[in-house]
Amino acid sequence: MENNDKRTMTLNLTPREMAVLEDLASKKDLSKTGVMRLALRLLQAVDAKIRMGQKLMFEDEKTKEKSELVLI
Repeated sequence: MENNDKRTMTLNLTPREMAVLEDLASKKDLSKTGVMRLALRLLQAVDAKIRMGQKLMFEDEKTKEKSELVLI
């Protein structure tokens, strides 16, 4: 498939999931499709790092407390 070819997909979301999607779209000034594409790219990047044996960590700037993101 060429880079500019697109395929249509129907996505069924719960009301809560749709509310989250709409909120993120508004906050990021993106369409709902744009948010979903961004989410896919983020998950792909995180998955690649985890497969390489790396970890995804978050650090609280004030307390320096760290937490690891674990994906299934």
